Amino acid sequence: MPQLPINHHSLEQSIALIDCNSFYASCERIFNPKLLGKPIVVLSNNDGCIITRSNEAKQLGIKMGEPYFKARKIIEKNNVHVFSSNYSLYGDISERVMETLLRFSPDVEIYSIDEAFLSFKGFKISELRSYCLHIRRTIKQWVGIPVSIGVSSTKTLSKAANHLAKKNPELEGVCVLKDSKKIDEALKRIEIKDVWGIGKRLSKFLNSQGIKTAKQFVDLDQRWVRKNMGVVGEKTQMELKGISCLDLELLPSTRKSCCVSRSFSQPIENIEELMESVASYGSRVAEKIREENLVSQLMSVFVLTNHFSKKEKQYSNSIRLQFDFPTNNSSLIVKKAVEGVRSIFRSGYRYKKAGVILYELHDASSVRGLLDYDREQSELLMKSLDEINLRYGSSTLRLAAEGIKKKWIMKRKKISPCYTTRFDELMIVKS
Repeated sequence: MPQLPINHHSLEQSIALIDCNSFYASCERIFNPKLLGKPIVVLSNNDGCIITRSNEAKQLGIKMGEPYFKARKIIEKNNVHVFSSNYSLYGDISERVMETLLRFSPDVEIYSIDEAFLSFKGFKISELRSYCLHIRRTIKQWVGIPVSIGVSSTKTLSKAANHLAKKNPELEGVCVLKDSKKIDEALKRIEIKDVWGIGKRLSKFLNSQGIKTAKQFVDLDQRWVRKNMGVVGEKTQMELKGISCLDLELLPSTRKSCCVSRSFSQPIENIEELMESVASYGSRVAEKIREENLVSQLMSVFVLTNHFSKKEKQYSNSIRLQFDFPTNNSSLIVKKAVEGVRSIFRSGYRYKKAGVILYELHDASSVRGLLDYDREQSELLMKSLDEINLRYGSSTLRLAAEGIKKKWIMKRKKISPCYTTRFDELMIVKS
C-alpha cells in the first residue's frame, strides 16, 4: 500500500480542543475561593475512589482511581480538601461553559462534560493564539472555570497541543501547532501513551517495538501500522501527520441505551428495599431519556452482591422486559422494573448494587405504538413532573414506589451545596 504524503500544511481549517482543568475540583473552587491553590480530591459514588485531583493533590502523590481509605493518611497529613461528587453542580457548570463556547464558533462538538472541539475558519495563524487567550479569559470571567486550549489542523493534533498547553506554564494555557517544524518538535516531546486513541494496550505494544514518542510513531511505515494496529491506528497516525480523518460531530448521535445504576451505602437483604432502589433508578432513567425526547421499547434490570467479599455467598442476575409500546413514562418504567426485581430476587443474599437499563431508544416524535392510546395524557403528566422537579429540585415529586427513608441511598457525606440548581442551596451574600 502506498504511503499517503506527510501533509503538515493542509491547514485550511483549525480545530481547537477546549479542556476544563481539573474540572470537578475547579467547580468546587468557584463558590469557595479559599480553595484556590489548595489540594482537592473528589470522590466517586459512595465516596469510594478518587476520581479528580487538583494539581496540588497530584503533586502529593495521590493516585487517580485510588480507594479513599488508602489515601486517607496522605490526605489528612496534608490537609487535602475532600468532596463527594456533586453531579448536579458539575453538569450545570458544564452547560454554562459550552454555552459560552458557542459565542466563539458556530461549530462546536461537545466531546465530554469538560471537553469540546471548536472549528475555526477564516483565521490567520497569527490570530489564533490571541483569539484563544480571549476565549480562555472569557470562560474564567463568566463561569469561573480555568481551561486549556490546543489548536491544530486535526482533532488528534489539537489533543496533543492541549496536552502541551497543560504541561507548560509558559504557554499560558494555549498551544497552537500549525507550523510543521513546531509540530515535529512537539511530537518528539509527547510520549506515545499520551497520544489520543492509543491507550494502554497499544502503548505497551509500541514500547516493546522501541516506539516511545509520538514522532517515532508518525515516522513508522504506514503499512506496518495498519497491519499491526488496524484502521484505528492508521487513522491516528494520519491525524498526527496533519491529515484530517475525524470530522466534528456537530449533532449528537442518538444513544442506543441509557443506564442508571448505583452501589448501595450498605448491603440490602430484603426485597422491599431492593424494589425501592430499582424504582428510584427506573424513575431517574426515564427522566434522562425524556430530556433527550426519546422513548424505549425494551429494558433490563440487574442485581448483584459484593464480589470482593470472599466471606459472603455470591449471586448476580438480570432480566430483560419488553414494553407493550415505546414509552418514557416513569410510572410504566418503574412498574416494569419492580416486576423484574421480583423475578430475579433470591433471599439469603446481601445485595451491593442494582441498575436499570433502557434499550431500543427512538425519537419520541417519530414512534407511536398502536396500544399507545394515552400518549398525550402521559406526556402532559411527565412534563408537569419534570417542570416541578426542575424548578424546586430533583425528586421534589416522586413515585411512592421509590420510598421515603431510603437507607440504601448512595453515601455522599462530603457533598457541597448545589449552588446553581436548587433554590434552597443558593449562596447568600451579605454586605
